[in-house]
Amino acid sequence: MNTEQLSEFHIGGATVRIYRRGPGLGQAAGAAGAAVLREAIATRGVARIIIGTGPSQDGTIAALTRAPGIDWSRVEVFHMDEYVGMQPSHPASFRRWLREHVVDIVRPGIVHFLEGEAADVDAECGRYGALLRAEPIDASFIGFGENGHIAFNDPAVADFHDPAAVKPVTLDERCRRQQVGEGHFPDLASVPPAALTVTCPILVSARYLLCSVPDRRKAEAARDAIEGPLATACPASLVMTHPRCAIFLDAESASLLGHRHFRPEV
Repeated sequence: MNTEQLSEFHIGGATVRIYRRGPGLGQAAGAAGAAVLREAIATRGVARIIIGTGPSQDGTIAALTRAPGIDWSRVEVFHMDEYVGMQPSHPASFRRWLREHVVDIVRPGIVHFLEGEAADVDAECGRYGALLRAEPIDASFIGFGENGHIAFNDPAVADFHDPAAVKPVTLDERCRRQQVGEGHFPDLASVPPAALTVTCPILVSARYLLCSVPDRRKAEAARDAIEGPLATACPASLVMTHPRCAIFLDAESASLLGHRHFRPEV
């Protein structure tokens, strides 16, 4: 066992791995993701991935982009969401995050950007959704929001049987406060009220789910997803239904899990 790894357990098809600190979590999740990409390229010639863009994914994606043996010219990249009306140059833009953390580093063969400033958001959702559905997705790199969201599928708008692949949503207050708390915006009024998001069924349609969930702020979401019922009250609970899901926690995000799974020593 990795010396950073504190615990591992299985629930259904999901494997939960707990690491002492965030860097160990990121290294492990990035290595797991790299193995998926290598396998996809070796067997199909290409890999198609959806990347969550935000602080919780920083360590994982950094490790992924440093991993050896990946022919990035054969990788097709999507991201999960973007604020409505936001320009890609804005510091909080998820397209900017993707460029800085992935595109400018490894130069993937194909990158698809979700255009939040599109004049016709419904048409943009249809365009991006068609691209996602064109071929199988090999991996989704998913984070859990403080309110349990995956992408911008907050509890009030999450639909586990959503017919859409991408849709416009109104962000709930807790989600918007998270964006302020993470330093993306100076105050709540500055956070855009709406976004475009890849929907729940598309996120979990990938062959593998790699969920990186560090930090004490995510402890409630991690507990509710892993130990709670399958319910849109915690959209992240949907990942537990997937046959090839790996959830990577640190001691802080695992701190609310029950005794039968983990009792952290922080």
